[in-house]
Amino acid sequence: MAWTEAKHIAETILDGFDSHYRQFREITAGARQRFEDAHWRGVQAAARERIDYYDQRVVETLAILRREFRLSDREDRLWRRVKVEYLRMLPQHLQPELAETFYNSVFCRLFDRRYYNTANIFVWPLISTEHLEADNPIYRPYYPARDGFARVISRILDRLRFSLPFRNRRRDIRNIMQAVHDRFPPNRTLAQNFQLAVLSEPFYRNKGAYVIGKMINGADQTPFAVPILNDEQGGLYVDALLAGEDEISDVFSFSRAYFMVDTEVPAAVVDFLRPLMPRKTKAELYTAIGLHKFGKAEFYRDFLKHLRYSADEFMVAPGIRGMVMCVFTLPSFPFVFKIIKDRFAPPKEMTREKVKEKYLLVKMHDRVGRMADSWEYSHVAFPLARFSPELREQLETECAGSLQVDGDQLIFKHLYIERRMIPLNLYLQTADEDELLHAVHEYGDAIKHLAAANIFPGDFLFKNFGVTRQGRVVFYDYDELCYLTECNFREIPEPPYPEMEMSAEPWYTPGPDDVFPEEFATFLLTDPRIRKVFLVLHRDLLDPAWWRARQAVIRSGQLDDVFPYPSERRFKRLKRVRPGI
Repeated sequence: MAWTEAKHIAETILDGFDSHYRQFREITAGARQRFEDAHWRGVQAAARERIDYYDQRVVETLAILRREFRLSDREDRLWRRVKVEYLRMLPQHLQPELAETFYNSVFCRLFDRRYYNTANIFVWPLISTEHLEADNPIYRPYYPARDGFARVISRILDRLRFSLPFRNRRRDIRNIMQAVHDRFPPNRTLAQNFQLAVLSEPFYRNKGAYVIGKMINGADQTPFAVPILNDEQGGLYVDALLAGEDEISDVFSFSRAYFMVDTEVPAAVVDFLRPLMPRKTKAELYTAIGLHKFGKAEFYRDFLKHLRYSADEFMVAPGIRGMVMCVFTLPSFPFVFKIIKDRFAPPKEMTREKVKEKYLLVKMHDRVGRMADSWEYSHVAFPLARFSPELREQLETECAGSLQVDGDQLIFKHLYIERRMIPLNLYLQTADEDELLHAVHEYGDAIKHLAAANIFPGDFLFKNFGVTRQGRVVFYDYDELCYLTECNFREIPEPPYPEMEMSAEPWYTPGPDDVFPEEFATFLLTDPRIRKVFLVLHRDLLDPAWWRARQAVIRSGQLDDVFPYPSERRFKRLKRVRPGI
């Protein structure tokens, strides 16, 4: 009887996962039609909707289990048997690693964390995906040396199967060939096996469709991406050729929205991508294609393994301490851990739930390469002995409500984990002239790109922005973030009396949603070096009219162009239209 019940429970959980992945693929497959229809609002809505699918299916599965089985009393032998029965169904499954994670999610919502062990859940994956393949090959090989570059490019475009025509196909092929010639030495020796390996399905995000592949020349592999845009007049065009690890990694950045790519076997797609971006973990690549729950599970496994093979202490993260979050890091691990404080000192008027809402908004929103993505965890165990005395004192003083000591472990009831960056304020302190120019340029561009995505950071202080390995400036402090269209941008009124300008208190009374961009200079541009560069590059950010113009664009339904690659990579066209990515 117990065996039969265990089998039925296992089947119910796997049915829940299969339902999830079926619906995940359905909305993902719709990306092609939304791209061809230039239905950009639909693109954004689908991206938000897909993020919620996983939790919805977990909740549905839990409801079925509670309705059809007696789950009030936990029996060790029963649930160990359930796991065995579940595992028996996975060897022929095409998404076993995702199914294991779904099982963990269901179990962990049913039982207390003291049952989170290898006997009950998949702490480590048990089904290998190393040689897992779909019925249809996930990529196609092409041989330019044998068939000719122009013909190969033409075939690649044909096999995308778009219903819309390319506006000027000959120009697109010519542009790609010229870019290859410019970026790779014409006298380069081609190996006998020289080929292009191209993923069969395009990667969709925002306004773009990306062809992803690699050039294989002997032992060398060079990744490339070809962005294709819709001119919104019934035709498509190739916008650029991106090549090399840095350019491809930026397209797959943690600060951008998740791709939509339809695949029956996500493990095979990730295995294709990993050698092309060796600095990115498997967790980051799964997350980049929208499978963020598995990315989160895989990240935690990487973290556990790192703890086992390291000995340094967790410490307070460098930079100015925040008013809302305690932030700490492990020097040998390139991430930061963020805990919401128990209380917020004035003038912060914020609640824990409001902070969580802001982080969820960022998760659901187009991050346009300027907001860091976060993994959110509950009831996570850390080795207590690895915390520095200074950090432990800070956490116990400011975040006691989020902590629980369990033997030799420190349990965090809730936390966020993000990629570690250099705080912009620290970066500027030691920057030379060229670095300062680049950083200030990036800082202003970050604010403008956020505005294009209908995001107002709220707090523009440099400490709330970070500098990535590639030198990109990214926003990461979300407690005062809001939609741009919620703000009321005003000019500072003239004082009734001239001497009031010298007063420490303002002579005007701001409303709750009022923003005075002219004030930004007072708080931000106290360093003469920064002030000089900022006023040359981004003086428009101090003008209320500029912000109101951005609001008007958003309210009109138009999406501004924000490209995940440098403008100099874009091909020149006789007539430039406005679509962006």
